[in-house]
Amino acid sequence: MRSAQAGLLITGNEVFSRLFEDRFEPIFLKKIEAIGSNVQIVEFAPDDPVFIATRIKEMICAGADLILTTAGMLVDLDDVTREGIRRAGGNAECYGAPILPGAMFMFSLIDDIPILGVPACGSFHKTTILDLLLPRILAGEKISRREIAAMGHGGLCLDCDECRFPKCPFGK
Repeated sequence: MRSAQAGLLITGNEVFSRLFEDRFEPIFLKKIEAIGSNVQIVEFAPDDPVFIATRIKEMICAGADLILTTAGMLVDLDDVTREGIRRAGGNAECYGAPILPGAMFMFSLIDDIPILGVPACGSFHKTTILDLLLPRILAGEKISRREIAAMGHGGLCLDCDECRFPKCPFGK
């Protein structure tokens, strides 16, 4: 598994304006570091697809070889993270997954750089689709709709009192 230099783009007007406290950064820092990678850049963006696209491009120019974006992945009018990824040049390889938590996950590529759209569940569930896919992506696997669809069998986290992930049926 390769070591990534990750960029973390935390989106949302409420977090950008400091109305709400960000909960993604400490969680994602821990997850990225636990698999032997580093978070090189952390940026915040309002619900503005042009702003989001600009930050993604800047992260790539600064050397990020993996980008995680947060929230804004649903279908509400102010959920524009997907549009920002598209404007940055990302082609959505897959949007949506038969896995809970994480059904609104997006996997995209910009010049072979993975751009992962992590839905809001990533801030309050211990284990999500990100935990299932990130090691596979860093191991060089090509992720497609077919691989994600196959994860539907066992694609429900049971929120056990004592989490035993990865020794559990989640994502199997």
